[in-house]
Order: sequence, then structure tokens, then C-alpha cells
Amino acid sequence: MTGNNLTKSRRLVRRSRALGLALTPKAAKYLDRRNYAPGDHGRTSRKKDSDYKIRLKEKQRLREQYALREKQLRAVYDYAKTRPGLTGEVMIETLETRLDALVLRAGFARTIYQARQIVTHGHLLVDGVKLDRPSAKIKEGQTVQVRPKSQASPQFFVAAQGSHRDVLSPCPEYIDVELTKLRFKLVHAPKRSEVPVVCEENLVVEYYAR
Repeated sequence: MTGNNLTKSRRLVRRSRALGLALTPKAAKYLDRRNYAPGDHGRTSRKKDSDYKIRLKEKQRLREQYALREKQLRAVYDYAKTRPGLTGEVMIETLETRLDALVLRAGFARTIYQARQIVTHGHLLVDGVKLDRPSAKIKEGQTVQVRPKSQASPQFFVAAQGSHRDVLSPCPEYIDVELTKLRFKLVHAPKRSEVPVVCEENLVVEYYAR
């Protein structure tokens, strides 16, 4: 592991401990052993969080699970509040149609960060057209496939064997995955109850609406 990757890995472990949420498989192992916030007072602190801090933390938990910048998540909130339905649920359902999120759910990657790298490196075709924007919205009925030239690489050979499934949530019903062919289809728009994201989205809405 290079110095930069090691630094990033440590940052994500520390961030995971602060949020009480495993952002990577390595962080999950740390949380099993140290299920408390980092720092000298992480284990013993009993100070009750303010309502603002509770909402802020929940917003951060959602943002980190999709590895978004604050501006990106705020834009999703602004969009969601104009749509029918509960704003928090619409937010998560919208985030879940991002290309990088679906690549993760399909089992092509172990983390959202790896899924984003797969997209930006141009390894994917959407309905036969190369697409390298992680934020691209996938529509119902569209098919995503690893490019034939990329399929022989070690990272996709491992993915095709189902090796990432041990650290991922069960594949949700809104995508139909043919893992050995490194291909999946968005069967229907995600519903909040199907999305494996840990979040009390109503608190996120309250944070932005304050």
C-alpha cells in the first residue's frame, strides 16, 4: 500500500469510528475492536449530543456512505424537496441511482471509493456507450457492463468470482446482476426500504431545513 493510500485508509478508519459506521471493510474490523469515537475521550465521554449535532452527524453519515461533497448532497436535498413523496426517502432513492452506487451494489467493487474509480477510469458501458461520470443517473431498464477490454484485468476477474460479496450487503432487488458476465440491469427505481444505507433520513432533512 502506498503512502497516500495508507493515509487515506487511516483517515477512513478514524472517520468511521467518529460516525459509528464502517465505511470500508478494514474500518469494520477496527469497529469490532474499538466501537467508540477516536481520541483520548472517545471511550469515556458521556456528554449528551445537542439536537444540532445529532442531525449534523446523520447528514455526515449519509454523505460519507456515498462519498459526496457537501455541495453535491445539498443539491440532492434541493431536488428532493421539489418532488412528490417524503423528502428524505426521495434523497436516498435519488442517490441510489448514481452509477457508482449501483456498481457497488452489483458487487463489482468492495467500497464506494473503488466503485468510483472503476467509473472514472472508463471501464463501463451503459447501454453500450462508455460512461465515466460517477454521478450519472441510471434509468430503469438500462444495462451496465464492464467493457470487454477491461474484463480480463485482475480486479474484474476477482469481482466476477463473487469475491466482494463477503463484505457487501445482499444484492438489492432493483438490480438484476449477471456477475460472471460483469453486467447488471436496473430493473426498477430503488425504494427506500430496499436500499442498504444506514441513515435516519428525516434527521438529514431536518438539518438542511433548519
